Amino acid sequence: MADLTNVHAMIIDMDGVLWHGTTALPGLVNFFQVLRQRNLRFILATNNASLTQDQYIVKLAEMGVSVTHNEILTSGMATALYLAERHNPANTRVFVVGEQGATQPLIEQGFTLTGLYEINKAGDAHPKGADIVVCGKDHTLSWDKLATATLNIRAGAQFIATNADTTLPTEHGVTLGNGAILAALHVATDVAPLCIGKPEPIMYQQAMKILGAKPSETIAIGDRLETDILGAVRANIRSIMVLTGISSTADLKTSHYQPTWVMPDIIAITHALQDMA
Repeated sequence: MADLTNVHAMIIDMDGVLWHGTTALPGLVNFFQVLRQRNLRFILATNNASLTQDQYIVKLAEMGVSVTHNEILTSGMATALYLAERHNPANTRVFVVGEQGATQPLIEQGFTLTGLYEINKAGDAHPKGADIVVCGKDHTLSWDKLATATLNIRAGAQFIATNADTTLPTEHGVTLGNGAILAALHVATDVAPLCIGKPEPIMYQQAMKILGAKPSETIAIGDRLETDILGAVRANIRSIMVLTGISSTADLKTSHYQPTWVMPDIIAITHALQDMA
């Protein structure tokens, strides 16, 4: 059993940790009950930028768990916050490949979103002047969206990725993630995106600021070695890798970085929290 000492805050991934798609993983409700009983502050920090805070709150409620807005941080929110700290939203136009979880935070920060490319009288395609292209996971992905993003990037727009996860665990199995979309745009533009989500430490740093927690008293929980765990290493916090998502114990054998603990699932984490002094 892991000895979870000096733990006052947790940054918890969702896909592959709490659920697979729309299917809750065993022990979900009890896990959150123990977090509340232990008065452990937490933020659910996900690389998945397709849903909004409200949509995640509804999804969790349907699974029997109640959380507040300040307990959810998506890579879409983290991206909007990062850009707002470095640009004047009132004067910055953004084209988004993504869903409401990526667009709404940008609008809330005051950015203007641009639309799809237009064809001028000469028959040439011209994007609507975006200064930044933001790319997140998009179930409505189309050739027009990819073409507009490509045109904007090739015209000099900054290329930002909410996250670079190449795959996504769902109730149907492992499917493609945002990294697959980024790969297409990278090939088409020869420009690599700046990634805001994990494994970059930006989201973890934002989460700790919201929690008012120090790295030494914070633990990250995730299922993906190359994002959740590497991000924790870069943010200088301890981590738990669960085996209900993408990464396995076999992956650890070839990795030059490691989680602090490996546990089978959130049930095991719940037991460790209950035994915590």
